[in-house]
Parts: sequence; structure tokens; C-alpha cells
Amino acid sequence: MALPDYRYTQGTPAGWGRPAAADAAAIDVGLRAYMLRVYNWMASGLALTGIVAYLIASQPAITALFWERVVTPRGVAANPTLLGYAAIFAPLAFVLVLSFGINKLSKGTAQALFWAFCAAMGASMSQIFLMFTGASIASTFFVTAGMFAAVSLYGYTTNADLTRMGSFMMMGLIGIIIAGLVNMFMQSSALQFAISVLGVVIFVGLTAYDTQRIKSDYIEYAYAEGTELAGKRSVMDALGLYLNFVNLFQFMLQFMGVRQND
Repeated sequence: MALPDYRYTQGTPAGWGRPAAADAAAIDVGLRAYMLRVYNWMASGLALTGIVAYLIASQPAITALFWERVVTPRGVAANPTLLGYAAIFAPLAFVLVLSFGINKLSKGTAQALFWAFCAAMGASMSQIFLMFTGASIASTFFVTAGMFAAVSLYGYTTNADLTRMGSFMMMGLIGIIIAGLVNMFMQSSALQFAISVLGVVIFVGLTAYDTQRIKSDYIEYAYAEGTELAGKRSVMDALGLYLNFVNLFQFMLQFMGVRQND
């Protein structure tokens, strides 16, 4: 399920701004530390998601609370129970709360909501362990991680302005969400293939764009924000990259995943 992206905009308070004579070396050191914090949040969130997903899928009694295992001509499918539907839509609720309420939330609350979101994503994604072999899930994860790292590095180092590309990718994201909803009724394998191809392209592009945006925002706002605002911004930036990674992984799984047979 492709979750919608967000944009966290915290304007510079009046009278604040980056000093004109700021030491470039100090900014660079601070930027690297900030990016490391963002990546650590993202990686920790992914780890929590993976652990929760595996624990749910590995315990048949718990699995049955979320998913009904069904064998189809294409392989094993997982039909959601009522609790499964709650698990599917819960992450979207957390994203909306964080996106629209971040300015009113404390740093600690934002961090707690991020962890809750990652755990909910784990419950939502536990179905993939029922549908795909463990080896194909692992190989897809590592390929996705390599792609993500390369594209994020490009977004960090490139001098090209990726703003227009980011806007175009956001429009594409809306398009594939609509197409995905339509295909829930059509059940077209050709349309699903097209959605998966476009999904990979879109989230590769968004990863590069978001990395550049995070870098630019730090340079612009670093001297205007205190610890509280910087802490909340790092959580939201990690959330954006996390969403890019998870959605890219899910679309890649459509190509690389090997279905369970029984």
C-alpha cells in the first residue's frame, strides 16, 4: 500500500536566520551529524517494523488474528480480518496526525508517535511473510537498500535542483494511488505491473528529492531552530525517507518476490 507523502514546513521565526558570516566548515559538520541522526531514526524504524512483522507472521495464533491464509493459483494470499484492516489503515492515521499536528506536538510525543507508526507498519506488512519466501524477501530488502543508498547519496551530492522533479513525482504518486484503488476492483495484472514499474520510478525520484530537501532545510533553518524544533524536524525527515524506502521495497517485491506455494 503506497502511503501518501507529507511536507513539514516550519518557517523561520521573524528576526532569525543563518548568519551571513557563518563558518562553512561548522555548517558541514552539523549537517553531517543531522543527516546521520535522520538515517539512524529511519533505520531504527525499519528494524522495529521488521521485528514486529516477523513476530506476527511467525506465531500462527497471532497471525490468524490479522490474516486469513488462502491458497490461490498464483500462490498463497493473505486476506485481512477486521483487525487486519485496522493494521492496514493505522499507519495512515499516524502519518496524518504527525503531518498536521507536528507544530503542536512536543518532541517526545512526536518520537513516540513515530515508534507507534513503525510498529503499526510492522503489523500491516506481516502479510508479506505469508505470501513470499523468506529468501526472496531478504534479497529484495538488500537490493532496495542498495538502490536507496545510491539514490540518497545522489540527492545529497548533486548540484542540480530537484524541486521540479519532486513536484512531478508527487503528482505521479497521486496517480498510482488512484490507479491502485481502481485496480482493487478491476484486478488487472497488466495494470498492477504498470503501477509497480511507476512506483519504483516515483519512489526512487522522491528519495533523491527528499534527501536534497532535508539538506537544504538544514542549511536554511539550522540557526533558527532550537533543540526542540530540530528534534521534531529530524523525526519528520526520517518519516519521509522511511516511507520512500518501504514503498520502494513493496514495489520491488512485486518483481523479485517468490510466492509461497502452500
